[in-house]
Amino acid sequence: MNKLTLGGIIFAALMLALTYLSVGGSKGGLNGDIVNMLAAAGAVALVIITVFVVIKYVRQMQTDTATGELAEENWDDIGEYKNPVPMGWAIMFMALIIWGMAYFTVLYPVNAYSQIGEYNEDAKAHDAKFSKKYADIKGNELIKMGESVFIAECKVCHGADGKGLNGKAANLHERISAENVKHVINNGSAYGILGEGSMMPDRNGLFNANTNAALTDAEIDTVAAYVANGMTGEGADIFAGTCAMCHGADGKGVEYMGPNIAAFDTTLVENVLAHGKKGAIGAMPSFARLNQKQREAAAAYISAGLPDTDDLEGE
Repeated sequence: MNKLTLGGIIFAALMLALTYLSVGGSKGGLNGDIVNMLAAAGAVALVIITVFVVIKYVRQMQTDTATGELAEENWDDIGEYKNPVPMGWAIMFMALIIWGMAYFTVLYPVNAYSQIGEYNEDAKAHDAKFSKKYADIKGNELIKMGESVFIAECKVCHGADGKGLNGKAANLHERISAENVKHVINNGSAYGILGEGSMMPDRNGLFNANTNAALTDAEIDTVAAYVANGMTGEGADIFAGTCAMCHGADGKGVEYMGPNIAAFDTTLVENVLAHGKKGAIGAMPSFARLNQKQREAAAAYISAGLPDTDDLEGE
């Protein structure tokens, strides 16, 4: 046995020993843990293949000479031999393909244990327990729960007082701003605020029944101010001729047609939390990670009217 082979065997043995100590010494070790066992098997195969492939080709570089038929193509008088793929490479290539297929289908299928899967199962079980425990909570208790959800999930953008952190998010003390009304009229809306992906057309699809014509910029400004002012002031005629068919004469919405734009209600807030929405100041992501009772509680808290204070953190 020459020095190269002996050195390779010693190196492989050392690496295998280190692999065993590393995997065997970890929490759970090799005691029935399929993940660790597969990792160890892969490490062993990698060490053995790498060491002996290196030995083979180092020895080949030392002793072998090129033989075979030269290909006609050459680059700067450097050509290639028409030699077949080495049998060892072909065997390893096919073996790795078979290993990969087996790994993902039998040895460690995609539905096997994973930390993410365990977390999702635990979260699902917790949600079921939570929903059962608080299924009948209503009234002031639901609003109190909603305050906790608001502080945990909504405060970061809307502020502890719900006033929107100087325009960075919607002011939840008012249903909708004139800027947002104009944005929706100009661009339309389809963000599931009715829970069904309902769509409002943009200004090209809106007509004032009183004039039988598209809304003008001046009319949009007027009706936006009317809606933002709580359905008061100038613009009632424009609203009646253009918006009332879907949003109702009082702006409180028509089922399956248009949401409440006069005030927050629980259905509206729940669906915005579930689907998110876009507006003049940007996009709000969905909060689908909240369970149904949490969304219901947050909706109750917001719909009841947030306390008019500049700082709720001290309470």
